[in-house]
Amino acid sequence: MAFRAYEAAQDGYKAVEDYFVNRVQGIDEAQRTESRHALQGIVDRIGPAVDTYPTWHPLVSHHDDRHPVTTPGDRCGYEGLDHTRFFVNGFISCPYGDGADEIIASVAALPRHPAARLTTEKLNVKFYSTDAKPVLVKCEWEKHVSPGETIPLAIAMPLILQKEVPCSEWSQVAETWESMRHYLLGSPRGARSSLFLSQDAGQAVKKIWEALIYTGMFGPIKVDRT
Repeated sequence: MAFRAYEAAQDGYKAVEDYFVNRVQGIDEAQRTESRHALQGIVDRIGPAVDTYPTWHPLVSHHDDRHPVTTPGDRCGYEGLDHTRFFVNGFISCPYGDGADEIIASVAALPRHPAARLTTEKLNVKFYSTDAKPVLVKCEWEKHVSPGETIPLAIAMPLILQKEVPCSEWSQVAETWESMRHYLLGSPRGARSSLFLSQDAGQAVKKIWEALIYTGMFGPIKVDRT
């Protein structure tokens, strides 16, 4: 079945709204409506909800490449995250206590990324719980990326190559496109596209990935024997 980006985005938004807004206890309908409007405004700024990131995305790229990471957490430099949901160009986390300050400090301590700047913002809105202190972490691209659109191939492809080509120094086998889609496209995804990459961009990434593995630079192509 073809990947339907619009439907995936709609389903993702509903799930996030249920998690951040509809579940909150102790607020009246006016406050709940305010939270819904705030959430929609954030999605308009940072793009649709997603499940995981491609490993080359600036929000998760500071990790051990032998053990790739697809969601923000301590393995890619964040502290204090709790009750977190992800979007194409940012994520919202709703910790308690000092967690918000921990998140902000950990983002400030991350190494500079050549393609994007990561910013933080405390949100004056009720998400997840009346006691939670939500923080928005946003990926601000150096080159223009429209919030409602996928990431251009001209931005994604250099990041993919910067992340994957150095792995040839230690890899023993070459992973096929089927086993790499999760890491290169993020999720939700289809065979060659996701909410991060369009069909055309994903097809180009697939062609380049297959050209790379057939050079032998990563080792023999891994055969799935299951």
